[in-house]
Amino acid sequence: MSLLTSLIQASTRFQQTLENRSAAETEGQQTKRAASSETVQPASPGDDRFTPSGDSLSDMGKLKSQKLPLADYKQTVGQDLAFLKETLRHKLAEYNLSPTTVVSVNKNDSGKIVVDGKVPEGTRTRIENDLNVNKNFTDAFSRLSVNEPTLHFMDNAMKLNQAYGVNNSLLDTIISEDQQFNGLQDLVHRYDTLRRSAPTNQVEIAANQGAYAFNLNTRA
Repeated sequence: MSLLTSLIQASTRFQQTLENRSAAETEGQQTKRAASSETVQPASPGDDRFTPSGDSLSDMGKLKSQKLPLADYKQTVGQDLAFLKETLRHKLAEYNLSPTTVVSVNKNDSGKIVVDGKVPEGTRTRIENDLNVNKNFTDAFSRLSVNEPTLHFMDNAMKLNQAYGVNNSLLDTIISEDQQFNGLQDLVHRYDTLRRSAPTNQVEIAANQGAYAFNLNTRA
């Protein structure tokens, strides 16, 4: 028998040995998994071992919040923010005001847009009139006045959870188990409802309802 034939046969036997060993190891692993599944039986709802701990509830809340498309919410809010900024910058240019002029926009008790800042009174009045007849601006401001506070709350709560493991029960409450009901407007509605129903001084609640203000050219 030639040397080449001997080498081929030796190589074949070595390959068969490896294949047999691999098959044996796979069978052993399957046997262990089967034994493990037989030993650990799933707990029934009535089993004392099934009582959720505080940590389990916290983990469930964390899983719910992690599924929130926070980036999508920020994009939605960011579009309104960008529109308000751009509109106000155009107004400053239209009335020959410095582009760095600090202005604040909010609503008065009657729901009208009011402008505050170092702007001449006559110019300020004309800007207010322009903004109040601009439906796109008033709609964007109305959305932002409820969306941004809710997003700010959720963002802070999730950052604290990730950094320190602090679980926010209010955040858990406003998040639905069904992800299709966790749109930004769903969360805004539930957050606003809980905030209004909280045991707080009614006069204070009424005072805070129109407290949202949009600021341009400020560091805050």
